[in-house]
Amino acid sequence: MKHLKLQSEHYKVLVKSYKQWLDILGYAESTVYNLPNHLQEFFYFLEQKSILNINHITAKTTKEYYSYLQERNNERRNGALSKSYLNKHQQALKKFKEYLQNHNHKGIHLHLKYETNPTEEKLNILTQEEIKELFTACSYSHDTKRFRLRDKAILSIVYSCGLRRNEAVHLDVKDVLFDKERLYVRKGKNYKERFVPMNGYNLQVLEDYIFEARPEFYNYKDTEALLISQQGRRMDGMSIANRLKAIVLATENKSIEKKQITLHTLRHSIATHLLQKEVPLESIKSFLGHSSLESTQIYTHLLKTVENE
Repeated sequence: MKHLKLQSEHYKVLVKSYKQWLDILGYAESTVYNLPNHLQEFFYFLEQKSILNINHITAKTTKEYYSYLQERNNERRNGALSKSYLNKHQQALKKFKEYLQNHNHKGIHLHLKYETNPTEEKLNILTQEEIKELFTACSYSHDTKRFRLRDKAILSIVYSCGLRRNEAVHLDVKDVLFDKERLYVRKGKNYKERFVPMNGYNLQVLEDYIFEARPEFYNYKDTEALLISQQGRRMDGMSIANRLKAIVLATENKSIEKKQITLHTLRHSIATHLLQKEVPLESIKSFLGHSSLESTQIYTHLLKTVENE
């Protein structure tokens, strides 16, 4: 429960770091939002038991917590928590154990049995063939050519350059450095700037959009924004995400649709594809704009998961 306020700074940091870890691994936005909230409720329970260190968590502790969950009221409707919701709490703890083990900790003791046989979250990483299908679909993702060229530019920016959604939103036309074959990212996470290399194909995609399609948009001269809307304003994150959905539908590929991909999925996909091509972790770290190599190393775990599917 999100409204439960933790007192322990140690637990607060763990919840935040756990959420970032789930996000980097490419889990669905609902999972990245809900599982840390479930973990927060677990930590709140521990605080009430005066357990302020994860090393003091025993199998008995987690069983007592689960018994508490089975008995507590459902805040959204009458009655107890559903079996499906109880399973989500279990998933939060199991993933937290995995998080600890990935950070060189032995983990916590869990001896909990699922209420049902839930479907585990799938990591929605696209294959390189599926990425090619998305680019191909831009040839018929909209009735109007300028929108189709903009769709392809969006894919080049978010997949080929590995940009975060907010970074794509804040790109200006002048940030495309054709002579240096680089993309200048000025609005990176924590305001860290970086230069992202671009190959000839993606430079051509952006050239076609900037010089052929962008001038066709209303009041295009009134904004420096690279990606602009039909109204001549800087596209926001939701608008870009909606265009990705349109591209996905245009593929008419049910397996791609089933993955329910997001803009962040494309960033996770390029990182995984670079690892598959044996690009050094340090280079991928710079490419993605990570502040530490630890964040990038998570993709080695992600690659193993993808290869074992």
